[in-house]
Amino acid sequence: MILDTENYAKAEGKVVKYRIISVGRIRENFYQEGIKEYLKRLTAYTAIEMLDGLEEKISPRSSEKEIARILQKEGDRILALLGDNEILIVLDPQGEALSSEQLAVRVQELNLQAKTRINLVIGGAHGLAPPVKQRADQTISLSKMTFPHQMAVLLLTEQLYRSFKILKGEPYHK
Repeated sequence: MILDTENYAKAEGKVVKYRIISVGRIRENFYQEGIKEYLKRLTAYTAIEMLDGLEEKISPRSSEKEIARILQKEGDRILALLGDNEILIVLDPQGEALSSEQLAVRVQELNLQAKTRINLVIGGAHGLAPPVKQRADQTISLSKMTFPHQMAVLLLTEQLYRSFKILKGEPYHK
């Protein structure tokens, strides 16, 4: 696979910020530590931040109507965070499945766009509100399997790090 390193090098001069938005809070220490490590590693390649804990409390016995109301509130919070010149990528099991190399190419393409920030959103236990999915510029999947949101955030941070290593031609990838 050949990456367009000339255009990527041009994009490197432009500061594209990344933000990972996790509806659920990252509670487990071992997930927190792993995520923190990859976020630290990513700062060598891009400006990145993470925001978590946008979830609403919900009873396990909630009705479909209550779940829809909760999703709407969470969705409103997510959409309020987004500026007009920002990209929104939703992570969803029904999204496009990408290999690590394909994700690297996608990251490269995103970096070349004239946008100020790339937001990657991972929903909570009930997913994401329809307006968030409709606002998404892209929908990608980490896997067809279901993961706890904390693990999904860890996997995403690792795959972003891997993407930048691939783009730089650095040895981490294999």
